[in-house]
Amino acid sequence: MRNSGLSDRTFGIINGIGVLLITIIITYPLIFVISASISDPTAVNTGKMWLWPVDITFAGFEKVFENKAIWVGYRNTIFYTIVGTLIHLFVLLPCAYALSRKELMGKKIILWIILFTMLFNGGLIPSYLLVKNLNMLNTMWAIVIPGVVGAWSILVAKSFFEQTIPDTLVEASKIDGATDFQIFRRIVLPLSLPIIAVMALFHAVALWNQYFNALIYLTDENKFPLQLILRQILILSQFDASSGVGGVVDSYIEQVKAASLIKYAVIIVSALPLLIVYPFLQRFFVKGVLIGSVKE
Repeated sequence: MRNSGLSDRTFGIINGIGVLLITIIITYPLIFVISASISDPTAVNTGKMWLWPVDITFAGFEKVFENKAIWVGYRNTIFYTIVGTLIHLFVLLPCAYALSRKELMGKKIILWIILFTMLFNGGLIPSYLLVKNLNMLNTMWAIVIPGVVGAWSILVAKSFFEQTIPDTLVEASKIDGATDFQIFRRIVLPLSLPIIAVMALFHAVALWNQYFNALIYLTDENKFPLQLILRQILILSQFDASSGVGGVVDSYIEQVKAASLIKYAVIIVSALPLLIVYPFLQRFFVKGVLIGSVKE
């Protein structure tokens, strides 16, 4: 018993130290970026600022938000994220629930077809040709429709329904005269808030951070999402005349300082909305990631 207690305490200490180190490794970059975005660029570049802000300035955020394209990108990204997530749930939930029912005919064949898509896909050129032939080029549908639902999401949601919705509950509802649609709408969905929140969060984050589809399928700058606008600011001469903030800096040194401020401010601008939303969905997220970890 004494040895067992010592082993438990030792494990607890080692585990606590490991968790503390992981927390520091994860937290430090976040604090550094926030501090660097409001610190004097010289202090950041010389290493004087390594954790807390030095010579606080909000010039980087001012330069970012002076660019009207930022607000257009925010509007488009919010729209794409909301619409794309709603379509994702509309397709995902009925499909996963149907595949979770034992009475579904051809269930194994359908599952094999879905699993096949996890290993093989058409590639970029066939995907582009498909979007083009569907007349979705330079439209919002080119952002929200490709990848609207994936095999991984279907399998996770299917596993949740199998473990959460008992067959006896469905059978009792059918005896009472409920149709499959009524069972899904009135019983399954209210009991599935954790998986709905998790799948919505995963897909919303993917849409919010997505820029590649927009880079390939969109040509109208008024339809660009936020990430593509930020990419232009960082890579394509963010302070030239086309960016709307030209003439702000005059010397090369000032350009380097401004670029450093912009770099960190852009990271905060793009990540802040998700950082605000995540705490409200954390309890659903924790439960959702444990789906399938325990089997009866």
